[in-house]
Amino acid sequence: MPQRGRMETDMLFRYLLEQNFINVYVLTVLSVILCIVVPYFLGSLNFGVILSRRLYREDVRAKGSGNAGSTNMLRNYGKKAAGLTLLGDALKTVVSCAFGIGIYGVYGAYLAGLFCILGHMFPVYFRFKGGKGIVCLAVMILMTDWRVFLILFAIFLIIVLGTKYVSLGSVIGAMLYPLILNRINRGTENAVRSVELIAIVIACFVVFMHRENIKRLYHGTESKLSFRKKKKEEAAKKADGEEKHDGR
Repeated sequence: MPQRGRMETDMLFRYLLEQNFINVYVLTVLSVILCIVVPYFLGSLNFGVILSRRLYREDVRAKGSGNAGSTNMLRNYGKKAAGLTLLGDALKTVVSCAFGIGIYGVYGAYLAGLFCILGHMFPVYFRFKGGKGIVCLAVMILMTDWRVFLILFAIFLIIVLGTKYVSLGSVIGAMLYPLILNRINRGTENAVRSVELIAIVIACFVVFMHRENIKRLYHGTESKLSFRKKKKEEAAKKADGEEKHDGR
């Protein structure tokens, strides 16, 4: 009898372990799905498209570089539109990463950040044509590891201030992201490798979205960031006016 009772106890213990494993597995899968689906739909709220349609009755993707990001908004509609776009894209990333942290911890933040960026690049609401994800990436990095953010932001500023090419700073920053993340987290647990894999995936998507910019950089035709553009246009108009006056 004692032996039989011990066997029944062992069976019950094993059953409870199996049930607990199943519950943990189901919860993990549901958490991962939530960290994918919710941030993707949040990321698909592309504020460049929304604001250009609401405020200017135009689609920013039909103007300039065809990108739905804050840089193209700045070039076509000015600082206010660009600032609102940047704020909106930043906030949706904050919400996505905070949601990921609440559901699945820091790894949930990385996963949520990835799919928020993918939603921004390929928005389901706007025929999968969106922005290039730089603002979303910057905010995601800030929320997951401020040390990596400060290093990459410094590199980005140096490149942009030195060359006036926002695209060059963005691409180099994205490409360095996995490397710097690896150096910062060196010596920590092996689970960090999954985070570095997410960083590599993001870097690949950012480079892909900047493929036309890379071609223009190679040929020397990429537009530089300049707040003096309006002055140049006014000078050109004035010169044209003088020519017409002389022609009379």
